[in-house]
Amino acid sequence: MRSTLFKDLFHKERRQRRTYSMKFENWGSIPYQDALNRQMELVHMVSEGDADELVAICSHPPVVTLGRATQQGDLTSWKGEVVEIQRGGRATYHGPSQVVAYPILDLSKRGRDLHLFIRNIERAVIDSLKEYGVEAHTSEGNTGVWIGAKKIASIGIAVKKWVSYHGVAINIDHDPEAFQGLKPCGFSTETMVSLEELAGIKISHDEYIKNLSNKLDSYLKITNPS
Repeated sequence: MRSTLFKDLFHKERRQRRTYSMKFENWGSIPYQDALNRQMELVHMVSEGDADELVAICSHPPVVTLGRATQQGDLTSWKGEVVEIQRGGRATYHGPSQVVAYPILDLSKRGRDLHLFIRNIERAVIDSLKEYGVEAHTSEGNTGVWIGAKKIASIGIAVKKWVSYHGVAINIDHDPEAFQGLKPCGFSTETMVSLEELAGIKISHDEYIKNLSNKLDSYLKITNPS
């Protein structure tokens, strides 16, 4: 009992001494399961006060992930890798044509408001698209970022000990093979659109990552850490 109490007090004191920091890391192209394993390690470390908050930016080889709300019939003719995960939402696709951001952040420092957290991610993506002359918006009753009836970004968040993981995937390149063989987030394949299609030009992933990182930093960082 005494050792457990000492350990709890030690972790509390260490968290109080720690200077607030939210970092960004580019993980490059990484297999989905490897990225998920890294996220879970970081979730534990952030919840224990052993690591700074982190937003990981990456892309994945083609994979379909099945969220907690996935329904029978969401997969039709998809033949590639499939991973069942704990985020919200239904089935969706990840691939090299996207930029994905995984915020590993302590929501207990942000009012434990998951709804607001998701809205702020959407706002950051919307602002990032304005840099390319694309006016995007949210959709009542749906998560993600939309242009009219077309969806450019999908969001699915999970929380453990009030630390977030999973995140947002933005379609950057036009890839006619992406989203084939499934109903992404319950919608038709034709619902999905890319920034390349909307802007009419090829988009630099490095440029977009810098742009998105700046916007996420503005919306997600704690402005007055205690």
